[in-house]
Amino acid sequence: MDQQLNRPGPTPASEPVSRRGVLRAVTVSAAAVGAAGLLAGPATAAPGASGAQAQGRRRVPVDRISIQLYTLRDQLAIDLPGTLDALRRIGYRRVEHAGFVGRTAAQFRAALDDAGLRSTSGHVGIPQPFDAATWEQALADANVVGCKKIVHPYFGRDAAGQPIRDPAVYRALARDLNKAGRLAERAGLEFGYHNHQLEFVPLTGGSTGFDILSSQTDPRLVHFELDLYWTWRGAHDPVDVIRANRGRIRQVHVKDLDVEAGFADLGDGVIDFGRIFAHEREAGIEEYIVERDDAGTAPRSPADALDTARVGFDYLASLRY
Repeated sequence: MDQQLNRPGPTPASEPVSRRGVLRAVTVSAAAVGAAGLLAGPATAAPGASGAQAQGRRRVPVDRISIQLYTLRDQLAIDLPGTLDALRRIGYRRVEHAGFVGRTAAQFRAALDDAGLRSTSGHVGIPQPFDAATWEQALADANVVGCKKIVHPYFGRDAAGQPIRDPAVYRALARDLNKAGRLAERAGLEFGYHNHQLEFVPLTGGSTGFDILSSQTDPRLVHFELDLYWTWRGAHDPVDVIRANRGRIRQVHVKDLDVEAGFADLGDGVIDFGRIFAHEREAGIEEYIVERDDAGTAPRSPADALDTARVGFDYLASLRY
């Protein structure tokens, strides 16, 4: 089954954390850290793209820049080979898949090979309830595609669509993630967990789902793919999350936040990515993955997602911090 179909649609305005609340939290945090701040306009965040002077000597290694293909889901459905070729021309060498666009794993791998791309990571949800045989098939497909990492993409709502607040549900998920990670390790893959804002919603008892997942999953079996946008939407500073999970943030989704707490192309929003990436060694970051959930969704056209991909690559390649 195409795992892309299992992901939630891009509806940031409807999420339980209000835009005003997020921006208030961000503003207060920015004041606390002083002049460096948490937020930056385009000139500070993307000096290479904006014409501002370089802000430091460190940079994102170009060969570690990737893109989550969910960003281009509509354009891929229209023209898979042409879209992959366009990504290669932009400069990408690696991608993270979110399903196989109606192809088998072998067919999708062939399309990547033809375009000169590698899918080093992929989003595949673990079976719920957990089923080892189903998961092992997903791992086999990941190896066919050539992935090094496989990532559980989404969790946090109950059957009524409301944020999960029962700690027992997150404890059960942590046990399943450990099982999934152990089987992934046997298959030669690293297993990760991708967050949204829901993991930061307070649970009954005062902790959060992310607290439980970070404390009750085995660091040897489960790493985190920290989505920087959704972490802010959960009113948490990604730097604080990194400090609490040293060495476990091996991947980041680099996604910008506009002034209304919606999505933005990299450098057009308010997140100071350089400040976060300054902690890359502490985090253990191995991949910087461009994403925008609504990049091809009306009122934008599917082809607009390629503009998002180009802007994102150029931003990361030019960023100094």
